[in-house]
Amino acid sequence: MNKIATTNAPAAIGPYSQGIECNGMIYVSGQLPVDPATGEFPEGDIQDLTRQSMKNIIAILEAAGSSADKIVKTTIFLTDLANFVPVNQAYAEFFPGIAPARACVQVAALPKGAPKSAENAEGI
Repeated sequence: MNKIATTNAPAAIGPYSQGIECNGMIYVSGQLPVDPATGEFPEGDIQDLTRQSMKNIIAILEAAGSSADKIVKTTIFLTDLANFVPVNQAYAEFFPGIAPARACVQVAALPKGAPKSAENAEGI
């Protein structure tokens, strides 16, 4: 088992790793839409926030020597399922080929008072 860490994604805010590689699989922790350069949520709409979360996931994958095209499963947490369509539109930009399996659920709240969305991924 190997820890994955990069400054190109937000640092963990608790006792967990940005990612773990185990037996050839990479597990990426949930990624809030935080800009790693500023530590803040970027300005913009739900699509901009979705893109930031995805960029964070990809940065962790790249630190492990992997990429978005190897993601096999994602989970999206939304505080409002009314954002489902615009989130899907931004999310689809990252998967022009075969999209991974996915779950999308509404939650009451997200860490750090995150606005709207957070995503995580598992892949090789």
